[in-house]
Amino acid sequence: MRTIQKGPEPASLTQHRQQPHADYDNYADKAALRQALVAEQRGLCCYCQSRIRATPEGMKIEHWQCQADHPGRQLDFGNLHGACLGGRGRPEREQHCDTRKGNNVLCFSVCDPAHPIERQIRFLGDGTIKADDADMDEALNTVLNLNLPRLISNRKAVLTAFQQRLQDGRRVDPARELPKWDGSQPGELPEFAQVIVYWLRKKQARAAV
Repeated sequence: MRTIQKGPEPASLTQHRQQPHADYDNYADKAALRQALVAEQRGLCCYCQSRIRATPEGMKIEHWQCQADHPGRQLDFGNLHGACLGGRGRPEREQHCDTRKGNNVLCFSVCDPAHPIERQIRFLGDGTIKADDADMDEALNTVLNLNLPRLISNRKAVLTAFQQRLQDGRRVDPARELPKWDGSQPGELPEFAQVIVYWLRKKQARAAV
């Protein structure tokens, strides 16, 4: 996960919210909403960082605070994220991200600049994602199921491929590599980019000691 910097909402969402009896279900321009969410998230799921596309088949529109319990936020752009399909239609044990989350409460936000998510999570060498805070760690595993074996394997594969470049004798300068992965440059980010960001920043920290 990486902190999402929320951008401007689609004009159609602003206009719809001003209409009588407006709700999420009768908002007709979800295509514009998908495009805005995918763009500000650099093409990555808000939780697992797998690739999402701005189509009904390529993503879900996630309400951080669910519509059932927070109807007043159903059209709040700050409450909306782009998520992957998360194993939709599979058994619950194989679901993740918003599909697994459903209406459950998530004890942290991925778009809170006062508490950047990057400072609260760690990526282990085996691909596991961890948090030092017990409640947050529980949420990563039970609410979002981000340590599903397939996701662990995908994160590990990205890190292994990157490390292979070092073993092949190609010099890696963290300062030059980071912008390719941390969102400093425009455009889509590679899948599971934050795994590499975490690893590079650890490398920088060790070099500075």
